[in-house]
Amino acid sequence: MTAVRSSASPLVLHPSAELATFASQLQYSDIPEAVSLRCEDLFLDTMASILAGSSARAVKSMAKYAQLMGPADGKSEDFVNRRKTSPMFAAMVNAAAAHVVEQDDVHNGSVFHPAAVIFPPALAVAQAIGASGKDFITASVVGYEVGIRVGEFLGRSHYKIFHTTGTAGTVAAAVTVGRLLKLNPEQMLNAIGSAGTQAAGLWEFLRDAADSKQLHTAHAAANGLASAYLALDGFTGARRILEGAQGMAAGMSTDADPAKLVDRLGTRWALPETSFKFHASCRHTHPAADALQQAMKQHGLQAGDVASVVTHVHQGAIDVLGPVTDPQTVHQSKFSMGTVLALIALRNSADLAGFDGALKDAAVANFRDRVTMELDEEVDTAYPQRWIGKVTVKTTDGRSVTGRVDEPKGDPGNTLSRDEIEFKAMRLGTYEGAATEAQVKALIQTVWGIRGQNVLGDILAKA
Repeated sequence: MTAVRSSASPLVLHPSAELATFASQLQYSDIPEAVSLRCEDLFLDTMASILAGSSARAVKSMAKYAQLMGPADGKSEDFVNRRKTSPMFAAMVNAAAAHVVEQDDVHNGSVFHPAAVIFPPALAVAQAIGASGKDFITASVVGYEVGIRVGEFLGRSHYKIFHTTGTAGTVAAAVTVGRLLKLNPEQMLNAIGSAGTQAAGLWEFLRDAADSKQLHTAHAAANGLASAYLALDGFTGARRILEGAQGMAAGMSTDADPAKLVDRLGTRWALPETSFKFHASCRHTHPAADALQQAMKQHGLQAGDVASVVTHVHQGAIDVLGPVTDPQTVHQSKFSMGTVLALIALRNSADLAGFDGALKDAAVANFRDRVTMELDEEVDTAYPQRWIGKVTVKTTDGRSVTGRVDEPKGDPGNTLSRDEIEFKAMRLGTYEGAATEAQVKALIQTVWGIRGQNVLGDILAKA
């Protein structure tokens, strides 16, 4: 295991220290070409999600707060207020926007949405300090590799109560910014310590249709950024904040596995394991949505032919989706299995426009009440490494048909091509007039050429 020299103690060997050393020392030349290219794909996907989320009420509240508290100038782009500001407030606002339309990426094994908490602080700081495109890619890869492993380490018990994107995401943001600031291993370990002690995010908000999910990503991005800058100035953090006796795992998990923190660092690349989200809803709904879509197509069914749908799911889906029985907001409806499957059955699509009208649609409500979730041993055992989709459909004429998908659309084995990513970016980027077609086309070309930029400038062209 890698050693880190502490000013307060002799040579220290432990997983947090090894993670810190990896985060500090990874070079662009160490990253396989395929990983760098996939990082660009994920960045474009995230930028489109930020634009699509920029008009959401909760995001506007965050942007108003940032405009009130933050500087009126700077080098970092705030894509909601469409202004320049400090890296702190740009990262905060953009991270909130990235997560609201439920189209940002997800890593299955860690049940973590890395992009929303990695790219906003990475871009904001890179723009502020004049980092290169390759520096930006390197730092983003660091965030993915560390954040995903922290999520895996915290385990399934953590996710039952805590929103991993807010918790592991704070650490991911810290190492991302730390790499851009060129923190040494000692400083990086301090940044992880400060990030871990601020990590937060609870699922209770789903019961009330509250706005907390956007706060989770904004908080993670901003606090991770602050942790890195503080470490640069010598501010110290707990050295074993992850695996220590009173650290994150001790307080937030009952099945944490420290070995997962350092699992094949530098040889197993976790970033390309990440999935794109095809439907505009919570990822826990996607396997069942794909399975229902398959079953209806295979058996020539229309929504009116369906008497009931049983979705065979993992426990994580029940924990997250179960509280949402009568969605009251568009965002809450994206966590309703019945609403998502109703849109699939009625419109063959669960896209942004579909959710905008779903709450007032009597046909959606009628179908929603015909959908139930049941724990399935096979699906639960495979989760979270594999998200299997299984449904049993009872038809109005008395038949019972099934649907199954082993890799939902967007998973690494069923991923999106660059053409599909560009199509998704255009659809999201122009949503509710967030950007013009010309701006999104220019954004696509900028992202595809980002590694060649010596100094990272503006990402979104003026209208």
